[in-house]
Amino acid sequence: MIACSYQFDWDIELHEAEAKEAGIDAATIADIISGFPRDMFSAIKWRIVPDPDDFFRKLSIMVLDEEKRLLPDDRRTRFILCGSSARRLRRSGTNLLPGRSIVHRLYPLTSVEYEPFAPSGYPAKALFEKRSAIPALQSDALLSSPFPHRSLEDRLIFGDLPGIAAEHGTPETRRDILRTYTSAYIEEELHRETQLRNWSPFLRFLSLAAAESGSIVNFAALAKETGLSAPTIKSHYQLLEDMFLGFTVPAFSGSSRKTALSSPRFFFFDLGVRNAAAGLSFTSDTLAANPGPLFEQWVGIELHKRLSYEKEGTLSYYRTTGGAEVDFIVEKSGILYPIEVKWTENPSSKDARHLESFLDDHRSAAGHGYIVCRCPYPAEISDTISAIPWWVL
Repeated sequence: MIACSYQFDWDIELHEAEAKEAGIDAATIADIISGFPRDMFSAIKWRIVPDPDDFFRKLSIMVLDEEKRLLPDDRRTRFILCGSSARRLRRSGTNLLPGRSIVHRLYPLTSVEYEPFAPSGYPAKALFEKRSAIPALQSDALLSSPFPHRSLEDRLIFGDLPGIAAEHGTPETRRDILRTYTSAYIEEELHRETQLRNWSPFLRFLSLAAAESGSIVNFAALAKETGLSAPTIKSHYQLLEDMFLGFTVPAFSGSSRKTALSSPRFFFFDLGVRNAAAGLSFTSDTLAANPGPLFEQWVGIELHKRLSYEKEGTLSYYRTTGGAEVDFIVEKSGILYPIEVKWTENPSSKDARHLESFLDDHRSAAGHGYIVCRCPYPAEISDTISAIPWWVL
């Protein structure tokens, strides 16, 4: 077979001695590889390894990290293309293989990718059968996971990147990983994409956008604080989305109320990265200062990831100028699932008043609402409102 490893320059090693040892004719291998476009593997180094019988079988799937082209039709090969910038591909007019490609997006870990958790003595089997108490998010459960259970507080501070979840070092180690990831990768990648000469205003925007993550976007206020124009702020937000560093949650469009807000909310894709970009400390002090908004962001990110993997359903929020609000609304198969997020261990009917109001206004599509909180067990607040712990979201 042919194995590959990362290199920065095109390089093919076809040593005759290795070919003989592998039982492969070097000229034949050279002829095979000559059929590949030379610029196709600009970041790959090829070498011959002993396994000639499985050559084409092993070569049938290639994992690549930048824009590539298909092989000639007589050497059709399946590729996994990862890491490419959608923004760069669109700008260069690259053929994205319509009709011959399927797009999958990988996100930081969801709750279903951690080991199931339930309080001692609780009948967890029935609860975790579908891994969510909300019907729109239910799916076949993962019975085991390589990622151990983590506390909610830990996930709010450090986020859910797999490398962070698997890191068994000190909190300082995870802090350094996130700060390095933000400065050495994200900021540099954004700099290459924007090619801005005056980089300082963009860094200011990035920090403010991280600090305001989860909020309704106020272009005018950010423009005033950064000294940039509102159109420039909009283009910067679009850049973050194009680079998969964040996503927007639109306002709910099914309301008949004229006072409903229409501006979107913007979320960073991971709380750990968001905290690093905002320059926050990775300590319990950050969480203690204002836990509610962090928890609400975490729920929003979790809902976005889960719905994206399901490939159906939409996520929105509802808020009016009069103060009525529902943090998130999941719409799936014509059914609305309104969700409120509360940093409380003892939810009450007071926490459900906005949900009740929303259900009254949308009786034909919404029959039940949910409060995601830190209660120890699922509880019924009323006939139409359920309180659920964060770990059964």
